[in-house]
Amino acid sequence: MPFARFRPHLLLAVAAVFAALAPTTLRAQSLLELYEAAHAYDATYLSARALADSAPYRVEQTRALMRPNVTLSAAASRDAVKQPFFDSYDSNTLSASVNGRQPLFNRANTATIAQSERSLESSAADLDAAEQDLMLRVSQAYFDVLGAQDTLETTRANKVAIAEQLASAKRNFEVGTATITDTREAQARFDLATAQEIAADNDLVTKRIALDQLVGRDRVVPNQLAVPIVLPVPGASVDDFVAHAAEAHPAVRRAQVAYDIAVLETSKARAGALPTVDAVASVGGGRSTVGVGYSGPNTATSVGVQINLPLFAGFSVQNRIKETLVLEERSRNDLEAARRGVTQATRQAFYTLLSGAAQVKALEAAEASSLLALEATQVGYRVGIRVNVDVLNAQSQLYQTRRDLARARYDVLLNTLRLDQAAGRLTPSDVLAINRLLTP
Repeated sequence: MPFARFRPHLLLAVAAVFAALAPTTLRAQSLLELYEAAHAYDATYLSARALADSAPYRVEQTRALMRPNVTLSAAASRDAVKQPFFDSYDSNTLSASVNGRQPLFNRANTATIAQSERSLESSAADLDAAEQDLMLRVSQAYFDVLGAQDTLETTRANKVAIAEQLASAKRNFEVGTATITDTREAQARFDLATAQEIAADNDLVTKRIALDQLVGRDRVVPNQLAVPIVLPVPGASVDDFVAHAAEAHPAVRRAQVAYDIAVLETSKARAGALPTVDAVASVGGGRSTVGVGYSGPNTATSVGVQINLPLFAGFSVQNRIKETLVLEERSRNDLEAARRGVTQATRQAFYTLLSGAAQVKALEAAEASSLLALEATQVGYRVGIRVNVDVLNAQSQLYQTRRDLARARYDVLLNTLRLDQAAGRLTPSDVLAINRLLTP
């Protein structure tokens, strides 16, 4: 048929069209690249950044307390006067004035401005914490995908090895050198491996969805660890990390700002017994008419200094001072609690990292031992001194060890970032250092 003669060319043309329309080949993406993408996409971080960007405007609002205040007021009125024994008349009045006030001395307003200026540091600490949290969330999602990929690969490799052992058991049973028990044991392991493969595949899909959602991209493909695998080690002692955390951690900085604001609140309360001094000025004018008469325009100008001195307010000032002193002590304790908390968290993160690194070395040794054990068991099975279940157990142990080793390596990388976050020193350069350990 003529159509059959052109079928190969038609199939090639259709394939070319689909290739042109389909997305380009998936390119592996680095951790730093995905962090930068999340930096411009993640709603949680963008919300924190918007809140930090609004802080300077709040400060400017409080600074207005010690700046000139000018108002314009105007009024117009018409009065109709009815008198029984005198002539009735109407009167019209128009007036306008400009009033200005410049605070000269107001200790309460000065303390309020100082409080708002200190709050800028708290906003910066909040943004810093959000930045570090974003780095860790992206890294966690990134290595979760890599870990899920390794789990799926080891599960499939284990399934292939079990399938080969199942086929061997069936052949041996057919020739009479093995019992049906070997076949059933291998079949049970194969069915279990199939179920584990399905679960691992679903877990990988879930982890990829989470990473895609975080960075705002579709079908993200993370880079693998570069070979030979070199894991980072802490670049400072635990005391160095703790010292930095006790001073520069965002939680400590926020608590320090809260304490400073509480101290200023006490100063503000004491200012309730102090006078306030303002420079005042006004310029006004108007005109009025009464009946058919016309009084003409009039103007008035005044400039002066106004002093207000509180004399007695029912002991409210004294009780407010006592209250703020107690709240100041509370803020001091909160600051100490924050320092103790970050110190404990930093020490735990440091020793968790060291433990994870030691676990990686132990699992590397266990992988080599498990491989040798499997090879020896396979030889023993072939010569008849080992049974089928021994081979299956050795295979499961090897692939489980490889899965645990891959996960342990990713945990070391994540714990490196967690340590920097616990110490309040996590920066994009730390993400870049981890990124260098991945394939380009």
